[in-house]
Amino acid sequence: MTRVQNRRARVRGGELDDCLRACAVHSGKLVGSIDRRRVELSEQLRKLLVVWGTSSTAAPATPAASGATALLKRAVKGASTPASGIGSDLLDALLAVANKALECGYDDELNLALIISDTVLAQRKNSRAGWRLRARLLEALGEEAEALEAYEKYLGLTDDDGFGVRARIAGLRVAGEKERELIDLLKRQVPGAREFTGRPATDVWAEGLAAHAVGDWAYAEPRLVGALLTLAADDAPVQDRQELLSQYLQLRTAQGTDLPALTEAIALYAEQRRSRMRGPVAEPTIGGVEWITLGEFRNQIAGKSVCLIANSGRVGASSMGAEIDAYDLVVRFNSYKIDPRNTGSRTDIHATIHKHGFNWEKQVTTRLVFGGISGDWKYSLRNRLVPGAQTYLGDESLRWPVRNIGKLGADVWSGIPTTGFNMLYLLDFLDVSPTLDLIGFDFYESGAYRVQEAMKLAITSVHEYTSEKAWVMERAQGVTDMRISLR
Repeated sequence: MTRVQNRRARVRGGELDDCLRACAVHSGKLVGSIDRRRVELSEQLRKLLVVWGTSSTAAPATPAASGATALLKRAVKGASTPASGIGSDLLDALLAVANKALECGYDDELNLALIISDTVLAQRKNSRAGWRLRARLLEALGEEAEALEAYEKYLGLTDDDGFGVRARIAGLRVAGEKERELIDLLKRQVPGAREFTGRPATDVWAEGLAAHAVGDWAYAEPRLVGALLTLAADDAPVQDRQELLSQYLQLRTAQGTDLPALTEAIALYAEQRRSRMRGPVAEPTIGGVEWITLGEFRNQIAGKSVCLIANSGRVGASSMGAEIDAYDLVVRFNSYKIDPRNTGSRTDIHATIHKHGFNWEKQVTTRLVFGGISGDWKYSLRNRLVPGAQTYLGDESLRWPVRNIGKLGADVWSGIPTTGFNMLYLLDFLDVSPTLDLIGFDFYESGAYRVQEAMKLAITSVHEYTSEKAWVMERAQGVTDMRISLR
């Protein structure tokens, strides 16, 4: 029951100085950690302190202190904050820290993420990223009702649901309904449980376990169910409720009695668990989409001119829309943004990483979803694919071209290949297109040009943009400011 106790002890934030001081103190706690997630959090904290220390909001360090020491001392002492509030660079750095803290999942890190969440929303009450962070954090803390409110607030501030928030809301709501049905069912199946709902759930549960240990199920079951009813009535954190529901059903299954009633309870438990994990699946066949293999994709593109459109600022100001639409096949990536005059209006092939859901609802002929881990890739397809939004969908043979088709392992290509490089490598490997042009590929030198909700996504360091650019230029047959021709 530790999460119930921790929930009462959570430290809340709001003041920027207090938040930055908490970040600096936490940075000191992580020194020497060998936990990968905490090491990554430590790096984000370091970047945050650098941003804060070099911003106009920070007070000058004393002459005797320098580098990280100065930043840490400055953070502990606090710095003046202008009336205008938090700057964009500092906001982004705080959100990066909070997201890494959330990934850690430990109580200390969740507390830090909560302080940052409170501070961000106190400074920027309409921050989309802030509300999404708040929702994910509350969900991790087991505060499902509050998480749903935060998710709804996020949706109210954006038109692009690239993170699948609507499906998440639907899944949590269905799960809540099914869990309530399960609790009501247990009330009916174990009527004696009601007399044990007026006492602390921890004590009653312990009594039930002790009775079960000596083989007295008739004494144990009403106490176990009574504890479950109390947790539900108290709106205890989801994790506590789920853990004890699972334990109870395992113990009940071992009794081997009244199987029809047990089956009914397990079915409700399974449905609410499944809904929390992946949301409701309205169309199990994914809208009758036709899966295509590597060979079938080759046949689709053979003999056709192909252009790949970068999500770059250069494309966004190019006035090349008509030229782009003149190609036989137009390929776009991830969170592409359409401006017919500059980007063209047509998308024939959408290549996207499985981790985000931007533009998955847009109608295309073929959608290729890339992902390095087969299980995660399949999970994303199940949850993100929009029935009817594509005619063809790449199968497992097209899942991770650079690694699986090109056989370029980490020893040869250490960075994680980008979506654009995976697609380009695939087209170059198949070598069936008489024209293969890259439009606006400057490897983010002109900044990103994406749908609004994706503009805050970081240009991650796990990719080898320099190596990808070198690979492209080695094979280029013609280069202009806007176009790199590989064929």
